[in-house]
Amino acid sequence: MAASDGPLKGVKVLDLSRILAGPTCTQLLGDLGASVIKVENPASGGDDTRQWGPPYVADAEGNRSDLSAYYMSANRNKKSVAIDIATPEGQAEIKRLASHADILIENFKPGGLAKYGLDYNSLSQDLPGLVYCSISGYGQTGPNSSKPGYDLMAQGYGGVMSLTGDPDGAPMKVGVGISDVMCGMYAAVGILAALRHRDMTGEGQQIDLALVDSQVAWLINEGVNYLTSGNVPQRRGNGHPNIVPYEVYKTADGHVILAVGNDSQFRRFCDFIGHSDLADDPRFATNPARLEHRDALNAILRPALRSHNMDTVISELESRKVPVGPVQTLDQVFDTDQVDAREMQITMQAQPGEVNLIGNPLKLSRTPVTYRRAPPVFGADTDDILGAENPFED
Repeated sequence: MAASDGPLKGVKVLDLSRILAGPTCTQLLGDLGASVIKVENPASGGDDTRQWGPPYVADAEGNRSDLSAYYMSANRNKKSVAIDIATPEGQAEIKRLASHADILIENFKPGGLAKYGLDYNSLSQDLPGLVYCSISGYGQTGPNSSKPGYDLMAQGYGGVMSLTGDPDGAPMKVGVGISDVMCGMYAAVGILAALRHRDMTGEGQQIDLALVDSQVAWLINEGVNYLTSGNVPQRRGNGHPNIVPYEVYKTADGHVILAVGNDSQFRRFCDFIGHSDLADDPRFATNPARLEHRDALNAILRPALRSHNMDTVISELESRKVPVGPVQTLDQVFDTDQVDAREMQITMQAQPGEVNLIGNPLKLSRTPVTYRRAPPVFGADTDDILGAENPFED
């Protein structure tokens, strides 16, 4: 297969988004073969995340580029064009690019593009087949639609922070911008569904996606636990709300994750720690019983596991087919044979020099993802795109 091939080869994406949710979506589409043009504001120096560092990539002379690690995490396989949409000339250029595009994605405040004539209602009059994805904090409707939205605010408003952290501690955010990332994933799914409909009917449509909505959607079992029982879930640290033992335990020299999903696994685990009697104790013999007596069980398990080193716990439990794994720091993660085998770290040649990036997790047997363009410096493709007869041509 040619390097430019992919399942979305020929699909053209005009990306008016910035920061993380929209760029996550468009990078995924780009990895799958779509041609992506990223529009950046010359008045601000481009995507906000270009300034969200250090670290930055330095050129051969050691000078800092505008490629922050944060920006690079979501902006490969894109061209960068500098266009000021506040000017009539910029608006005309966006409309021209949109006329070549299959998809437009933006994350302005609801109504923010209407004054430029770049909202869905304006563009769809001349471009009825355009798939137009709008990402915002709270969506295009509802009492909060005019409020700005950021990942941390979505995590707070949507409830996941109330579930995260130590039981007696403060609500805690997830360590990365997970609301943004998951919103970008939902956006990609919605776009592909709308593209399928467009290809069958010729009809484009607008996708209205909110950070908060997507965060509420991935409350998953804890959300439905509440809706079913009426009981507000509490923070349990690393403990699972429905399975015991299923959390992080300290060993003599590190931490392991124990994930005992059924009673037979629990019996084999008890055999390892020298407490076979626990599997027949009515307080612990079944998962519902273990859930009810979580604290009493952990009072036995924690000292037992601290008497072994991490490698011993992992090897012994793996041999007994009990789910277990290490808690690794990122230097350990990227040094593993597994990450290497799965190509989850990649190297690309960017304008300032070589950059290391995280690979795409999708492994398609017929149409694999491709890495064709390193994250671009600001406005790198402006001259090639402005006025080009085929601006999306790779």
